[in-house]
Amino acid sequence: MEALFDKQNLFAMSLFPYLGFLYFVTRSGQTPRLALVGFYFLLVFVVVTIPAGLYAQQVYGAELANIDWLHGSAESFLTISNILVVLGFRQVVVQRQRETSEK
Repeated sequence: MEALFDKQNLFAMSLFPYLGFLYFVTRSGQTPRLALVGFYFLLVFVVVTIPAGLYAQQVYGAELANIDWLHGSAESFLTISNILVVLGFRQVVVQRQRETSEK
């Protein structure tokens, strides 16, 4: 049972609900395009993090979180994803504020 709740297993299992989220948020057509790109870009973070973790284990014999330069490089993709999501929703807020002030 403990192996089921291992952090690598939880990381892998979390991908399925996230793919469901992406499906529905895309299908709704209500998410700002740039934010949607940010949500999809999070998959790039996942794709980069997995090999980075394996590299850290093989080369350094340590977890990814303990290899600062490698961990920071992988986390930069998460940062980019977050920035895209925020900017996407910010565009909508600014646009709605303009529309409201024009009335």
